[in-house]
Amino acid sequence: MRKTLGRLLPLAVLIGTIGSAGLTAQAATAAEPSAAVPTTAGQGATADIKDRILAIPGMSLIEEKPYPGYRFFVLNYEQPIDHRQPSKGTFKQRITLLHKDESRPTVFYTSGYNVNTNPRRAEPTTIVDGNQVSMEYRFFNPSRPDPADWSKLDIWQAASDQHRIFTALKKIYTKNWLATGASKGGMTATYFERFYPRDMDGVVAYVAPNDVVNKEDSAYDRFFTKVGTKECRDKLAAVQREALVRREPLEAKYKDAAAANGWTFNTIGSLDKAFEAVVLDYTWAFWQYSLLSDCGTLPDAKTATDQQIWDSVDTISGLSAYTDQGLETYTPYYYQAGTQLGSPDIKQPWLKGLSRYGYQPPRDFVPRDIPMAFQPGAMADVDTWVRNNAHQMLFVYGQNDPWGAEPFHIGYGATDSYVMIAPGANHGANVSKLQDGEKALATARILQWAGVAPAANAFSTQKAAPQAAPLAKPDPQLDRTDLRRDSLRP
Repeated sequence: MRKTLGRLLPLAVLIGTIGSAGLTAQAATAAEPSAAVPTTAGQGATADIKDRILAIPGMSLIEEKPYPGYRFFVLNYEQPIDHRQPSKGTFKQRITLLHKDESRPTVFYTSGYNVNTNPRRAEPTTIVDGNQVSMEYRFFNPSRPDPADWSKLDIWQAASDQHRIFTALKKIYTKNWLATGASKGGMTATYFERFYPRDMDGVVAYVAPNDVVNKEDSAYDRFFTKVGTKECRDKLAAVQREALVRREPLEAKYKDAAAANGWTFNTIGSLDKAFEAVVLDYTWAFWQYSLLSDCGTLPDAKTATDQQIWDSVDTISGLSAYTDQGLETYTPYYYQAGTQLGSPDIKQPWLKGLSRYGYQPPRDFVPRDIPMAFQPGAMADVDTWVRNNAHQMLFVYGQNDPWGAEPFHIGYGATDSYVMIAPGANHGANVSKLQDGEKALATARILQWAGVAPAANAFSTQKAAPQAAPLAKPDPQLDRTDLRRDSLRP
């Protein structure tokens, strides 16, 4: 466990239903696992790892899947619906465990969404050749209380889910732990560190947005005036404009596609609003998922047929994204975006006179029977904490990723922490895409935080960094990254 911690700032704002005692005090009261895993005869280190895991109170097995060199378990873990009032009921939260060896460090991975129930390995897991615990974010089905009290979906409750899982499994996996995740998962790892800074030995947060002031989004507008090349930006804008100019024939195609696929539009309100939302996502989605070299695949708006415009918008933005069926899975994300996380509102002046609705807010994407109220202090609190208290944290961003327009920053109070940018990279940026010097340094720090590299002064690792490399052999299946292409979500 981490030995050195920065000071904890008193909180000036309240988040969620937290009382005047403050978030840090509340964090200490989160429900802990009710009993330790036995380590005496019959359940000690010599017992089968599955038996030891299932001896944890509240843990149950969904299935075990074989994978060479590992044991992979899909599990349910019983969690309080409300960590402040554990007696108010529980729900089952899915987690997965990629077991390598108890003598290895463990990486706690979160996507911020559903958990992948197939064996996967996050980049830090490959770097340290360790175990990996992955958590499904609360309220993503099936890890949703029934009935669902949406007021219990906030960043502190989710961090407390992680804290209980860590506390339970730390009794088995006693070596160092790192938290990681990409995009909303990187945000989740950061929030976990903010509320439970004594749990992890390091944090690697990839492409984590940091929308500190929800109403101030000019950074995104500036990003879209300089990303890539003017030629590429103009080409994207022209396709967007043409899609809205041809709204009538393209919406006729949309109506046919909706009938064929059973799509409905009750949540957003109309097919017209859904169509425009997809088109307005087009430029953002291109830079999020594509590279500058992909500009050549874009159609010429002046000569393109309706079908070519349709195909390009569908491929890049996803025309099913704002249907009821497309939104349903992501209701928890849009709820959080509209209550704590914030969401971008970009201007796109090249669409002036063609857009009827502008960038629609998260409220439009959540069923109206779910109440929402924005908490403006939530992200400001985390941002302030990171700037002043970050310790052994690494933030990695892609140069051409729109979500990186509002990144996390580290201040004078931070120690052994870094923000690095991968040149030309999109939302899939990671350590391997960094420039050589930063890649070596980042790898060296991750190994050090995990306790699998010789001790070295944090500020003299540049000399040792060239020797740093991932400890596990590459595995195309385990290391596969599936970028989500489902509209404007981090």
